[in-house]
Amino acid sequence: MSSELHVDVSRGVAVLTLNRPAQQNAFTPTMAAELGAALQRCDAEDAIRAVVVTGTPPAFCAGADLSNRVGEVSATIDPPPWRVRKPVIAAVNGHAVGIGLALALQCDLRYLARDAVYGLNQVRRGVLADGYAHWTLPRLVGMANAADIMLTGRTFDGDEAKAMGLANSSLPAGEVLPTALAVAHDIANGSAPLPVALSKRLLWEGLGMSPAVVGQMETELNQHASKSVDGGEAMAAFRDRRQPSWSGSVSSEWPAWDAAERDLPSLD
Repeated sequence: MSSELHVDVSRGVAVLTLNRPAQQNAFTPTMAAELGAALQRCDAEDAIRAVVVTGTPPAFCAGADLSNRVGEVSATIDPPPWRVRKPVIAAVNGHAVGIGLALALQCDLRYLARDAVYGLNQVRRGVLADGYAHWTLPRLVGMANAADIMLTGRTFDGDEAKAMGLANSSLPAGEVLPTALAVAHDIANGSAPLPVALSKRLLWEGLGMSPAVVGQMETELNQHASKSVDGGEAMAAFRDRRQPSWSGSVSSEWPAWDAAERDLPSLD
């Protein structure tokens, strides 16, 4: 167990906790490497159905650690959360600025503390926001809101984040992690893992495709999913009038997807 990242896996959900509370979980190269390794594990292990990223209170992540001893800090994690073939949920239970907010933007769902402070304030420090923020933020909040946030470097609260579409919910800080965990367990227990993984990838990549290509992909991926282990289980459960018991494998049933394999656009 790393001193900068705690990893807990229970009942199909992995909780990855940034753990430098004395520094408000300020991001370091070590934390980035540990988080990347943990996300790679989450992608590969079929027993993990959903992922929650959070911070040890009182903050989620107060940005990059700018002290001389940590070296260059970046939120370009390998793999980024959107490439993980499981839903990645940001439980933003406290302040998230700079790299901290950029990390949350890379996740699929975001639950934010209402009274915390959020912002991409790098322009006020003489640099640009990174961690793919110029790619993720306008897709979530639109160009006008993204320009407002990134060009001014101003801060905002959870309610404004929800109003802009950046957050799925704005909650009291103490409710953020329980809410994110409830959603994660609902996905882990109720949704077939392969279709969830395929739908996630298509949501992220589909923004760069034409409607015709998205429609083609939906048809092909549905045909693939229907022939999977859980495709058969879904039909049996419907016939028997019972809840399905999912046992499919994302790792072994994943179809050809990358641009080189499909001659389609890719995120990379």
